[in-house]
Amino acid sequence: MNVKLIDEADYASTMERTILPALAQCRVEGWMEPAEVDGLPSLPAPGSAGASCERDASGVGNGTGNDELAAHAGKLHYVCYDSAKFDALREDGATGIFRGAIVISHGFTEFTRKYAELIWYFLLSGYSVCMMEHRGHGYSARDVDQNWLVWIDDWHRYVADLAKFADTIGKQYADGQPLNLFCHSMGGGIGAAVLEQHPTLFDKAVLSCPMIAPATGIPNWLARALAEVMCGVGLGRHAVFGQGPFEPTFKPEDHPGASDARVRWFHRCRCDDAHYQTNAAAFEWVRQALRLSHAVLRPSACANIETPILLFQAGRDVWVLNEPQNRFVERVREGGGNIQLVRFPDSLHEIFSMPNGTIAPYLKQILDFYGSSEIAVAD
Repeated sequence: MNVKLIDEADYASTMERTILPALAQCRVEGWMEPAEVDGLPSLPAPGSAGASCERDASGVGNGTGNDELAAHAGKLHYVCYDSAKFDALREDGATGIFRGAIVISHGFTEFTRKYAELIWYFLLSGYSVCMMEHRGHGYSARDVDQNWLVWIDDWHRYVADLAKFADTIGKQYADGQPLNLFCHSMGGGIGAAVLEQHPTLFDKAVLSCPMIAPATGIPNWLARALAEVMCGVGLGRHAVFGQGPFEPTFKPEDHPGASDARVRWFHRCRCDDAHYQTNAAAFEWVRQALRLSHAVLRPSACANIETPILLFQAGRDVWVLNEPQNRFVERVREGGGNIQLVRFPDSLHEIFSMPNGTIAPYLKQILDFYGSSEIAVAD
């Protein structure tokens, strides 16, 4: 079977006319109550009512009404795509063989629709897909008034929420077959912590440019000290220096070497929906990201990992640091874990935003790792 990559020359049209309508027919949308975390109080959720619910969601993102959102205040938003329903559409290239489920853990300021292309490829390969928007992102619960600012009071919430989502919704969609994890950036840091704290939850895990340590622009020991001071004087909910609201003007110079069609489509998604316009880190988010980094790199934590891991590294990454990723790989191996590192020296941070010539070997290695080696990827 072949998984054919989207033609970049007709990317936006293919997404709008083929990919999104097909995904809508096998898509379910739901809201989950946040996990309880030992030692942390529940965050206030004004207007929250009722239990976690799920509904058919043939509509997309910004079709969710304000009344409905108010009914789910304080909950975490997720979308799931059923492999059997997708196979019934008889899309060209679909394998027709159910292989389990993949849980996606997205990066900083990201959202569900950004992953539509990758979800499409996973569905073609026989996997159901489950994706939760992390707290402070997309349609999930937020704790600051500014929709462009990301704040979290404690990184453990991210980890507990992802583990709960995978252990409930993810396992439901896996239906006894393998439950795999795909993480990117911030989601990779969260995913690494989940793998350390819940070593038998996932069968296999892909960490794509994971935030084992963020790139702060200054030495991270100094960034941590600065964040501690700013939070200590009551500025934890303020945006870090140099960051601010989302700008609707697309700047191609910010993505040198990426697929112009892909990054323009990502940007258009953000322009079309205010829930997708998170754009800046609060000082408290930086403090928690650096605390997460410290915890994930502990040798004793790395030694807890039992899940086989495939870690991708981008040589031109400006958002996360490569060296801590190398350290993480070494410590997992020293602890007896099974981890592979694959480096794309010419890639930007978002490998899935690169041209087809890069995405083809990237996707092939992901599918081979998950166990779909008979599926070829056609550029």
